[in-house]
Amino acid sequence: MGGGGWKFAWGPQDDAQSVAAIRTALEAGLNWIDTAAIYGLGHSEEVVARALEGVTPKPYIFTKCERTWNQQGEIIPCLKADSLRRECEASLRRLRVETIDLYQIHWPDPDEDIEEGWETLARLKEEGKVRWIGVSNFNLAQMKRAAAIAPITSLQPPYSLLARQIEAELLPYCAQHGIGVLAYSPMKSGLLTGKMTRERVAAFPADDFRRRVPDFQEPRLSRNLEFVERLREIGARHGRNPGEVAIAWVLRHPAVTAAIVGMRSAEQSREMLGAADFRLSPAEIAEIETLAAERGV
Repeated sequence: MGGGGWKFAWGPQDDAQSVAAIRTALEAGLNWIDTAAIYGLGHSEEVVARALEGVTPKPYIFTKCERTWNQQGEIIPCLKADSLRRECEASLRRLRVETIDLYQIHWPDPDEDIEEGWETLARLKEEGKVRWIGVSNFNLAQMKRAAAIAPITSLQPPYSLLARQIEAELLPYCAQHGIGVLAYSPMKSGLLTGKMTRERVAAFPADDFRRRVPDFQEPRLSRNLEFVERLREIGARHGRNPGEVAIAWVLRHPAVTAAIVGMRSAEQSREMLGAADFRLSPAEIAEIETLAAERGV
């Protein structure tokens, strides 16, 4: 929803469709939105505010800090206290809220400033600027450093059938310490939706960051698309699409609190809303694990 023209864009986006996607999701009962200041260089937060005009009750709003940018649109990481405070005020203004429900450090970068950054978020919480504080993309050692300063509400890591690195250490740690896990990219940036094709990948806009992602390039692309067809077979038993199966697989893990699902239109919202209450059986989970192992996924 941040639109095109920045380093990690997904190509052009129609703001009206973004607003419709959010409102469709809210009308169906979803009650939280995750965004970040860097998405569209502030634009995504503004779109969220527009979508929430006149909406009651308001959903929980989560956003992130640490990725800043200059007038040329160059992205600059910063965890210094004065920078994070400016970011917080800017996000409050763009989102048109008095308090951010969950404020997260987007990336642990620069690593040497993690302590200063986390201390600053703890102060923002004490001051009532934010209600809860979390981290995103942190490894275990970095989480422990933050936890020594102030409690961590949540971790936002990538997690999908194609990205399982957090299973070894991070998920057990979060479960043990009562830290929520908001898994992002459960469909691997659209690759597991069942709508991705080689032709579509080849036609990605020049500013679509997925052009640079190995899973969207050969030889992985063909392997991944074949795997999606097997997910399609499993979903068909329940009248579900492959994306819903991929999301349900992420939600199967007891340490996972929620899955962040990107939506670009009301149609996409409707297609994925069913994933909120779809659960795989133990036999189906085992079947997916076997398929993944066989294909080296």
